[in-house]
Amino acid sequence: QVELKESGGGSVQAGGSLRVSCLESGATYSRLCMGWLRRVPGMERHEVVAAVDSNGRTSYADSVMGRFTISRDNARRTHTLEMNNLKPEDSAMYVCAAGVGYCDLGTDFSWRGQGTVVTVSS
Repeated sequence: QVELKESGGGSVQAGGSLRVSCLESGATYSRLCMGWLRRVPGMERHEVVAAVDSNGRTSYADSVMGRFTISRDNARRTHTLEMNNLKPEDSAMYVCAAGVGYCDLGTDFSWRGQGTVVTVSS
């Protein structure tokens, strides 16, 4: 059983930075693909914004490429999304996620946290 707990997020003005982190428990962490999804209010589907495998190989959505950085600490069972140059359109619920198998934006992120809100004002 994979359990995920987010921390961080909050509110910032456009151009600012925020960080969200996720602590995993309950599984063999090194076998997991870790990612961040986001969902805008009123939208049904989540957007996968970033993923990182156990070797630190990363994937990013075009919408965040060059602005967001995902990383993981296997010893601490955490992964973090550093968000820079934030835009109002980045406002969303950010959800920590985990999956197995090949790790990229197409991974089936079967396990998800509750989410944390990021709000970017113009």
